[in-house]
Formats: sequence, C-alpha cells, structure tokens
Amino acid sequence: MPGKREVIKLAVLASGSGTNLEAIAQSIDDGEVPARIALVLSDNPEAFALERARRRDIPTRVIRLSDFPDRPSYDRAVVAALQEAGVDLVALAGYMLLAGPELVRAFSGRIMNIHPALLPSFPGTHGVRDALGHGARVSGVTVHFVDEGLDTGPIIVQEAVPVEEGDNEESLHNRIHQAEYRAYPLAIRLFAEGRLVVEGRRVRVLPEGP
Repeated sequence: MPGKREVIKLAVLASGSGTNLEAIAQSIDDGEVPARIALVLSDNPEAFALERARRRDIPTRVIRLSDFPDRPSYDRAVVAALQEAGVDLVALAGYMLLAGPELVRAFSGRIMNIHPALLPSFPGTHGVRDALGHGARVSGVTVHFVDEGLDTGPIIVQEAVPVEEGDNEESLHNRIHQAEYRAYPLAIRLFAEGRLVVEGRRVRVLPEGP
C-alpha cells in the first residue's frame, strides 16, 4: 500500500569511490529512507566504496569479471550473491559494467541506476561531457529502472542542474553530484514505500499515504 514504511533490504553495486553509497547510507541513518544496506558488491577490489561499507559494518563482496570465462557466468555469480543476501532492491551507483540480461531479468522492476544527465538526452558514460559539448543550457540527474538497454529504462526521478557560464566538466559534474545525493535516496524511499507504478515507459508516483 502507498506510504508503507517497511524496511527493505538494499544492495549497492559500485566500482569506484562510492559517494552515492555514502549519501544513501546517510539518508538511511537519518531516518529518511526505510531501508537497510544488506550488501555492497563491486567488480573492483580497489573500489573505495568497499572501504566505505566496511566502516559502516556493511557486508561486502568482490566479484571480478576477469575471474569468469564469459559475461553470463559473471552475471550469474552476481545474481547468486544478491539472492543469497535476500535483497529487495539493487541500486547501481557508479557500477561501471552494463547490467547483463541475467541480472536485469532476475531483478526486473527491482534494479535502479543513476545517470548524470536528463535522460533520454546524453546516455552513456560521458553524459556530462556530452551535455557541455552540445551546448546544453540545462543538465541534471536521472534515476531510472534498469532494462537491457543503455540508460533506456523507465525514469523514476529527475532533477535539473543549470549549466553555468564558464562551466567545465569538473565544475558541472560537482554540482550534478549534489543533485545525485538527493535524487537517489528519494527514488529508493519511493520504492520502499510502494509508491512506484510502472506503466509502459512511464513511472507513476502514487501519493503519500496517511
């Protein structure tokens, strides 16, 4: 029912520094998001996201693509780890591998990604650079459900970030990061409260319950 406050079990997949992981974890600590991070999983054993998780006593797993003969085998191992942790929702947060079909199918409607642009504009790994290169006046952040395409899943939350005179990739990305730290916890909270309904390409957000 909309507005429920059941605590969901969340997995965060990250390959890098884990700043969005930190923002999500802080929002949980602050009581804003009814979730518990049950697992932080990375393909990169050097990812600082793993250290952030350890400091918070969050279980971690490293599953490296290079340890598997092919991508489907790797994805099956990731799915098995997530299922073993009993997670309700998977959040990709700087996870540098495109989610494979096995992962997407196993968590259909239960896997999110965050992208530093206002999709469907500027998908892919260089959203900030592409927005600047095209002379966009407004960029931003998008949280979307993951499908088998590249940044093509139904959009959950967006926040606009104006492009300022003299912006370069670093300065614009820094402001987009601040928007990410608001948008991702919000999307997870809406999911946890049962307020997201996917209708084709559109995600309808139900009103908050009493």
